[in-house]
Amino acid sequence: MSIVNCQLSTAQELVYLEHSETLSFDKERLPDAQILKGDVRFRHDDMLMYCDSAYFYEKSNSLDAFGHVRFEQGDTLSGFGDVLYYDGNTKYARLRRNVRLIHRNTVLTTDRVDYDRKAERAFYDDWGQIEDSLNTLTSVWGLYMPPHSQAVFRDKVHLINTNFILDTDSLRYNTKSHIADIVRPTTIVYEEETTILSDSGTYNTETEQGLLYKRSRILHTDGKQLTGDTIYYAKRVGYGRVRGHMEMRDTVQQTSLYGNYGEVFNDGDSGYATDSALLVDWSNDTSYTYMHADTLFSELQAYVAITVLPIDSTIGRMAPDTLRRDSTYRQLRAFHNVRIYNKEYQTVSDSAVYNGLDSIITLYHDPVLWSDKQQVSADVIHIYIRNELADYAHGVGNAIAIKHEARDMFDQMQGKEMFAYIRDGEIRQVDVSGNAETIFYPREEDGTFTGVNKTQSSLVKLYLKDQKIERIVFTTTTNGTMYPLDQIKDTDRFLNAFFWAKKERPRDPMDVFRHAERTPRPKEKAVSAVVEEELDATENPRKQKEQRNKKRIDK
Repeated sequence: MSIVNCQLSTAQELVYLEHSETLSFDKERLPDAQILKGDVRFRHDDMLMYCDSAYFYEKSNSLDAFGHVRFEQGDTLSGFGDVLYYDGNTKYARLRRNVRLIHRNTVLTTDRVDYDRKAERAFYDDWGQIEDSLNTLTSVWGLYMPPHSQAVFRDKVHLINTNFILDTDSLRYNTKSHIADIVRPTTIVYEEETTILSDSGTYNTETEQGLLYKRSRILHTDGKQLTGDTIYYAKRVGYGRVRGHMEMRDTVQQTSLYGNYGEVFNDGDSGYATDSALLVDWSNDTSYTYMHADTLFSELQAYVAITVLPIDSTIGRMAPDTLRRDSTYRQLRAFHNVRIYNKEYQTVSDSAVYNGLDSIITLYHDPVLWSDKQQVSADVIHIYIRNELADYAHGVGNAIAIKHEARDMFDQMQGKEMFAYIRDGEIRQVDVSGNAETIFYPREEDGTFTGVNKTQSSLVKLYLKDQKIERIVFTTTTNGTMYPLDQIKDTDRFLNAFFWAKKERPRDPMDVFRHAERTPRPKEKAVSAVVEEELDATENPRKQKEQRNKKRIDK
């Protein structure tokens, strides 16, 4: 039995000549070869080989085939070429010149390929091309494994898809799943749309979805960029999900959104970041703005440009950037533990919204604004930006401005509504309206305090220069009292909306990540913005602005 099995096994490994029109010998030139011509056919187990002519070396169980060479292995693999060198003992085939290897819907084209039947691997080392139903890939060196539909490419790898082009130095690719394994620096280019840069990951060339690692980047021609440690990216819907050191950059709007987790939609038109979320506005290269919150949402909004009349001001207020006629603008929403640092101003609040169309930052829920030595708070604060810098702040409801003078002495102004005008990082003017109250500590020329001045008025305008009070303007209905320092009660040193939140203030860009404990607000607050005090147009800054705009429109 064992002898029979051995013989059968040996017989199966022999190369058989099945057909030839002529057979001859040349003992001097080819002493070991049978010279075959005309419709030559060989068989070796399940592989058939065809050619015009051949040298058959029966003793060495090998052959050299020439002209219209073709082999067929089963019903899934076939090869074509001008020359075939085949060793039946090692099952090793070498196809040369005008070579094509066809496996189902995959075609390998090259000038020379070696096919190891035992390992079921074909490779080339002098340029080749593999084409399947979706992609065409070329490289200097290539390896193809038919049983697994798996290919490996090295040196100047170039993949052409209907929608994109991929270039790299090394790539693994499956011709059945159409998935490319990125193992070296790789560039995927969607012409005039998107460029994907990655050193590691997978990219499904059929669904155009990728899982990318090692700080991969996605760049769009409109200036939006996405970077992260791990990115899941679906090109067709423009969706990206990032884990680890996310950066969503917009070079047109000049903003960068960071976080350890986030998602983007419509290729960066909108997205959010969380886990150490940070927005950096670098539109002004001398004064970056840093905003942190638990979660930051960013989205582009479209608008129709219209002609808007400029705003005039007789009190020094400059119109913010409300007239930019961009086709899109960015809106930012920040939720919980919002902290903003700019070298000219700093803020804290529970939530905030930035509207890029009119360049306004709105702070909600216990907001506080600092500029140099001034602290401003209100129920809601609007910060108006001009030329990428804070122009003025508008506090609505329980508004109070405070400046620390010395020890327990604080200059204070409070009312329903407040405008604070900022120039060169300093508050230069503060207007308070609606039950306005003030506490000031006047000084002599030598800097000594002369007493405490307390007033009540419908409108107060405070002008400052070099962090010192230059002049104060009250309405004619103002009531005021000057107290000597030693005669004022401690309870009269502070307005009822007073609180000092120095410990909350961000001190540098990275300090925005510090979750400082919020300072308790006074139980008895100042006047509410819901109830409007009736002021005439000469006393109310808001009514002044409304009347000026109405006059311009009427004209």
